[in-house]
Amino acid sequence: MDIQATKIELVKLILNIDNPKLIERLADYINSETSDFWLDLTASEKMEIQVGIQQLDQGKRTKLDDFLKKVS
Repeated sequence: MDIQATKIELVKLILNIDNPKLIERLADYINSETSDFWLDLTASEKMEIQVGIQQLDQGKRTKLDDFLKKVS
């Protein structure tokens, strides 16, 4: 079955659901799968990520083995 046929079948199944809670759960699931995680981050988390990217761009890296030695 191709993707378009699968979508049509899903729509048919959803149209036959009479349980509002199930519809809400399905909508929440679909919305969570299509949302951009960046929008859910705090300003502090975004800044930490941006600092990390800048450090990588500047060649500031730590080998995984070295990092693991430091934290263990």
